[in-house]
Amino acid sequence: MFKGVGTALLTPFNEDYSIDYISYEKLLKYQLDNKIDYVVVLGTTGETPTITTEEKEKLIDFTMQFINGKCKVIVGTGSNNTLSVIENNKLAEKYKADGVLIVNPYYNKSSQKGLVEHYKYISERTNLPIILYNVPGRTGMNILPDTVLEIANNCKNVVAIKEASGDISQIAKIIANAPNNFSVISGNDDQTLPVISLGGIGVISVFSNVFPREMKMIVDACLNNSWNEARKLNNQYLTMMNLLFIESSPSPAKFVAEKLGLMKNILRLPLIPVSDSSEKLLFEELKKLNKV
Repeated sequence: MFKGVGTALLTPFNEDYSIDYISYEKLLKYQLDNKIDYVVVLGTTGETPTITTEEKEKLIDFTMQFINGKCKVIVGTGSNNTLSVIENNKLAEKYKADGVLIVNPYYNKSSQKGLVEHYKYISERTNLPIILYNVPGRTGMNILPDTVLEIANNCKNVVAIKEASGDISQIAKIIANAPNNFSVISGNDDQTLPVISLGGIGVISVFSNVFPREMKMIVDACLNNSWNEARKLNNQYLTMMNLLFIESSPSPAKFVAEKLGLMKNILRLPLIPVSDSSEKLLFEELKKLNKV
């Protein structure tokens, strides 16, 4: 259902920290021009913890109106409060999003059984397709493979997982045992090739904010079994993929986005722009890739 490349969209800001919709429109156009398969609004990359409820609704509305069916739109609705997820899902439903991305609860750490109950409760209260999101490095908790499979087998509208655990063995176990209507999406740009080789269907990407054409080429090559081409492209861009996480994401991506003329390098606290040393590494890699 969500095959290919989905871009976890940045949220551009003005100098007064309001949302910069002129740059946001430019970013959306950049994605469409480069044939991205879908976009994810209000994911971690969009600095969602700092976005107000009113801003969230406007961002969803703006995104849906601009995209206008040209690609799919997923809305990040996750929270560590199950009832808040239900309310966020209602916004996604209101504007007719194509699906929701729901990160596992963070901070108030659940048990694996609690995770099953959390997602089951949410699943029963929306008709939208749900993508689970496992990112233990951010949430402090791993959704174990058996838990993922139990959710997938018992929640008919849970259709995929964005897997960002970094554990290839864990990802392989999910893919090998998943029901036919459940897919695995890479949550790490640098693991997209191996995840697809195991049977994954694509990536939800930070890299594609700034290199959408390149990420699309890598994923298309993988999905078409053109592995020599995929490896060549992946090796070419691997350093930049990794540099985009040299400091807390999306700070490095915003620096690169500014250099490419997409938006200003402004983040909302507690995030700040990358250090001078990181800027130097990012800029040098942009030069190697002939982007500046």
